[in-house]
Amino acid sequence: MAIDALSSASGYASSDLDQSRKSIADNFDAFLSILVTQLKNQNPLEPLDTNEFTSQLVQFTSVEQQLKTNEYLQALILANQASSQTQATSFIGKQVTVQGATSELRGGFAQWHYTAGSDAPDATITIRNLNGSVVLTDEVSLSAGDHTFNWNGIGSDGSAAPEGTYSITIAAYDGDGNYVPVSTQTTGIVDGVDFGEAEPILIVGGSRFRLSSITSVSAP
Repeated sequence: MAIDALSSASGYASSDLDQSRKSIADNFDAFLSILVTQLKNQNPLEPLDTNEFTSQLVQFTSVEQQLKTNEYLQALILANQASSQTQATSFIGKQVTVQGATSELRGGFAQWHYTAGSDAPDATITIRNLNGSVVLTDEVSLSAGDHTFNWNGIGSDGSAAPEGTYSITIAAYDGDGNYVPVSTQTTGIVDGVDFGEAEPILIVGGSRFRLSSITSVSAP
């Protein structure tokens, strides 16, 4: 089990915010310097107009508040990332069902969940390996609703397929020959988590799925 790029997550998500805050801070320092210089060098006989000075102070306060807001926003983002990372690591070793067409063949078993929009008496299930080569073709009749397709790893030629990642496609048609939409989900054990992107990526066998694509979690 592996957790990748954990230390880079906070830097990845907050880099844009840091750059924005630095830009505002630079402008803030420049504004403050100009204001102090203006006060030092004003003509005692013609002092700075009160309304103009008040307006500049309001701008000064506004920029300062924006800096504080960015600091609070960064703290909120980092807290949310920490929570998301903790949630993601809790899935390691668990069996998850995610939206997708790939599944892992392990110990002579692979499983997919699918949902048919309506009855489809004429349907073809095709399983392919990572190279895209067809390993199994099965002519079936589907009923509307949620179902599970279990594969024992035996291909159409009668030989056992090697363990690894396989994908499924389901072409389904009703009695009138109209296409029936079928969505697929895959089930597998989470081996690790990759934090290299904005959203944690679960590693299930050789496949990668976003945390948000999980539809269910259970004990293996």
